[in-house]
Amino acid sequence: MVYPGAAYPQLRVCNDFLTYLFHLDNLSDDMDNQGTTNTGDVVMNALYHPGKYTSPRVGKMTRDYWNRLIRTASPGTQQRFIETFDFFFQSVTEQAQDRAAGVIPDLESYIALRRDTSGCKTSFVLIEYAYNLNIPDEVMDHPLIRSLGEAANDLVTWSNDLFSYNVEQSKGDTHNMIPVIMNEFQYDLQTAVDYVGSLCKESMDRFIDDRAQLPSWGPEIDRQVNIYVDGLADWMVGSLHWSFESERYFGKSGSEVKKTRVVNLIPRHQ
Repeated sequence: MVYPGAAYPQLRVCNDFLTYLFHLDNLSDDMDNQGTTNTGDVVMNALYHPGKYTSPRVGKMTRDYWNRLIRTASPGTQQRFIETFDFFFQSVTEQAQDRAAGVIPDLESYIALRRDTSGCKTSFVLIEYAYNLNIPDEVMDHPLIRSLGEAANDLVTWSNDLFSYNVEQSKGDTHNMIPVIMNEFQYDLQTAVDYVGSLCKESMDRFIDDRAQLPSWGPEIDRQVNIYVDGLADWMVGSLHWSFESERYFGKSGSEVKKTRVVNLIPRHQ
C-alpha cells in the first residue's frame, strides 16, 4: 500500500519502522508527559549515539532499526529522519500534557501539533530511503516540496482522525480533530465530521495544484523528485485502504463501514 516499489530489504525496514511507530504510539497513549519525555530521550539517544548508548528495550529496538537504515540511506535522509523523529517526541509530550490537563486545543494549535504527532514526516523520509533517493537538501527544502509533504500529511492525518474517533471518544480522548472542531465552532458531531471531510478534500486539491507547479532541477533530480512525490501519493491512498482493511479502527466491520459510511458509536468507558 505504501512503498510499493521498494526492494525487499528496504521494504522490510520500512515495515519494521511502521510497526515500531504503532508500538510507540500505543505506549504514548498510556503515558503522562514525563513518561513520553523519558521514552523520547531513550529513543533519541539511541539514534544520536548508537554505538555507545546502553538503553532499555525500546532503545535497543531503535538502535537495531537505525543500524539497518543507515547502511544505504543518504546523509540528508539520515538527518531528516532524526530531525522529524525528534519533532514527533516533542509533540507527543505536549499532547500528553494536554491530555493530563483535560485541555482541548484551539484548531490552529491542534493542526500544528498534529502534523508532528502523526509520524507522517518521518514516514515520508523513508520514501527517500525505500527508493535509494539522494535528493539535494535545497530541493527537499523547496516551498513546493514542503507544501506537497504538508498536504499529504494533512490528508493522512485528518482522515485518520475520522477513522479513529470512535475508539478514541469511547476512552475520553479529545486529541482528535473532531472534538477540537466541535469545541471551537460549537458544531454537532455530524457537522464536525463533514467539516473534517472538507479539509481532506482541500488537502487533495492542494496536492494536485502543487504538483502541477513543480519546477525543473534537471533530468536526474526531476526523476528522483517524481519518485518521491509518487511516494507521497501512495501514502495518501494506501493509508485510506489500510484503515478499512485493518481491524484497528472498525474491528471486523471495515468493509461495511467503507460501503455504508455509517459508524455506530461505542459507549464511553466509565
